[in-house]
Amino acid sequence: MALDTHPPRAGRREWIGLAILALPCLVYAMDLTVLHLAVPELSADLRPSGAQLLWIIDIYGFVVAGSLITMGTLGDRIGRRRMLFGGAMFFAVASVIAAFATSAEMLIASRALLGLAGATVAPSTLSLLRNMFLDPLQRTTAVAVWIMSFSVGGAIGPIVGGLMLEFFWWGSVFLLAVPVMILLLVLGPFLLPEYRDPDAGRPDVFSALLSLAAVLSATYGLKEIAQEGLAPIPVVLLAVGGALGYVFVRRQQHLADPLIDMALFRQPGFSASLATYASAGLVMFGGFLFIPQFLQLVQGYSPLMAGVWMLPWALSFIAASVVTPRLARAYGPATVMSVGLLVGAVGFATYTQLGPDSSPWLMVAGSLLFSLGIAPLFTLTVDLIVGSAPPEQAGAAAAVSETGIEFAGAFGLALYGSIGIAFYRRTMDAASIEGVSAAVARDARDTLGAAVNVASTLPASTGGELVAVASEAFMRGLHVTAVISAVGAVALSAFVWRFLRGAPAAEGGHG
Repeated sequence: MALDTHPPRAGRREWIGLAILALPCLVYAMDLTVLHLAVPELSADLRPSGAQLLWIIDIYGFVVAGSLITMGTLGDRIGRRRMLFGGAMFFAVASVIAAFATSAEMLIASRALLGLAGATVAPSTLSLLRNMFLDPLQRTTAVAVWIMSFSVGGAIGPIVGGLMLEFFWWGSVFLLAVPVMILLLVLGPFLLPEYRDPDAGRPDVFSALLSLAAVLSATYGLKEIAQEGLAPIPVVLLAVGGALGYVFVRRQQHLADPLIDMALFRQPGFSASLATYASAGLVMFGGFLFIPQFLQLVQGYSPLMAGVWMLPWALSFIAASVVTPRLARAYGPATVMSVGLLVGAVGFATYTQLGPDSSPWLMVAGSLLFSLGIAPLFTLTVDLIVGSAPPEQAGAAAAVSETGIEFAGAFGLALYGSIGIAFYRRTMDAASIEGVSAAVARDARDTLGAAVNVASTLPASTGGELVAVASEAFMRGLHVTAVISAVGAVALSAFVWRFLRGAPAAEGGHG
């Protein structure tokens, strides 16, 4: 009689546990976006310098990116549930400190602590998910929910933050995380089982420091290039990050208990899926980078209304994530991803038709197409990444994948931002506006935001003409980056078809 080798299926406890796992992911994504709306109020209250304000905004993402690998592999060793609960407790405490910060320095420090705690969320939740859902189809569905929770957090962050700021002080936006983390700590022990590598060795502290320094240096260099253009210090930081990354990889190859086992990259499908995941992040970040500025600075919407106009993008991303498991089972992951990328390319191409006077519904149509097309790729590549890794290395695999997407996002901001600014400045340099002095024109050529601020100090007719010229210059950069994203999506579609066509569709019953 043949033995049933089908993996056990998850039951009600695992699905309720998945809902609990989605909560910290939602809060993690909200914390990336919710602060932007509070900047005017906290600036008036704490009076940070320009450099301090940038660190208040950026330090969270930098520390998250630099700590993911360490937190993921540490979770494999000490227990993924233990790591998640420790991070949740730490996150709640740091949120309270941030909410009641009395100085810019205190807020920067608390945001760094939030980043350290936030780095436990993605690898711990994803690796727990890998062990809770052993049935391939159920795991794909669970990954889709996991991806969706980040999308929901990113979508509702500006809206919930705007509502909180209507009634409370700027620190209230940080307190949103506290009840969610408390709920996780109360219900998690009953719903989430513990998993750890029984044969894990001792963590290598020097490797952890190397990974942190490498990712932080490279990410910070890319961020500075995106904001200021090519300059010696960011380029040096980028080179230092690359050199430290090389030393990190070499060290892992010679350690008895490496922080990351390099054999993981030889697992079938892992490297190709990781490359696809990061590349999709690069394409998507680039295509989406200029849309908030388009809505607020070109079309004149408030931050809250701009967030409302961007909601269809998030909702379509969520909808596509929900149907992805069934599409993948019916047609195969590679087919779904390849065709989806071509649909996404059409969405990016739609952005080339946007103009200062365009209806925002044209932007919505483009965002719907590219989010519907690209969303399945994120679910399926994450599923392939964690599914191809051995169960005892799920935390490390999750950490590597999330580090890749963080780095791709930073690189996308730098690349597309530099291209957009270059076209904007070239167009502004060629423009000539009567009544605008050379000094004023020089200030206006920095960014579209600077041009709008300068225009507010000029007579109405002259200021209106300056804003019109600056808006056209901005749209030229947006169009070029949209074309690059469209071409990139087509190229990535071909890559997926070539290298992931053998990826197995999930087998098993309906999730």
